[in-house]
Amino acid sequence: MNKYNRIVVKIGSSTLTYPNGALNLRRMDKIVEVLADIKNSGVQTVVVSSGAQAVGLGKLGFKEKPKEISAKQAIAAVGQCELMYIYDKLFSEYNHTVAQVLLTGDDIADGKRRGFVENTLFKLLDFGCIPIINENDTVAVDEIVSIGDNDTLSAIVSQLIGADLLVLMSDIEGLFDGNPRRSPDAKLIPVIDDLDLAASYCQGAGSALGTGGMDTKIGAAKIARDIGADMIIMDGSRPEKLYDAVEGRPCGTLFPFGNSR
Repeated sequence: MNKYNRIVVKIGSSTLTYPNGALNLRRMDKIVEVLADIKNSGVQTVVVSSGAQAVGLGKLGFKEKPKEISAKQAIAAVGQCELMYIYDKLFSEYNHTVAQVLLTGDDIADGKRRGFVENTLFKLLDFGCIPIINENDTVAVDEIVSIGDNDTLSAIVSQLIGADLLVLMSDIEGLFDGNPRRSPDAKLIPVIDDLDLAASYCQGAGSALGTGGMDTKIGAAKIARDIGADMIIMDGSRPEKLYDAVEGRPCGTLFPFGNSR
């Protein structure tokens, strides 16, 4: 039986793409299959998806992100279009309707606009849709408040809709007591609720295609703690582990804050 009723699943760029930026279609297909099945079981599901810039880079044949802001915005526009096309196609095969929601920091910071976002998300859930959310990178300039990374955005979305579980799918299995890429002796921490201790384990930025790292995930955990939601960091290369996450079985690293509700 499912332990949770409403979940937010953040899918990182490194989970969705190959190192060259092209979409990993086999993995994306599996992620969508599992999410569709979880929704079929009665769990309201929201996706926060990275990957627009990474997909745009691959589609345009770029090997690295340009430094010019307008070029980054253009690449994000190309990639977001491709990303949503694939999501729509894959979820449609399981008879699910998706909805694109692009947000900026101003949409969250302004109370009135934040209320509009909340109302829209709840109505989409009432309609049985799966909202797919990303930061609106095409207009994310200095004059607009930037959320900055999708770990934070997914935690904010969890706050907006009152989710009881936030799952961060990443290119790492969870939180380790050292850097597993540098130290083979580093051990996975299955459960932790001490965020000061968790922060001491952070090792900085993640993959070259992403914008965050373990430190942004700890920041997301702080928001999850404040709203009384559990949070899990899990390996995005094993989408089937989402079943374990939703059903309360060991999966990655669990931050057990749900009891504070």
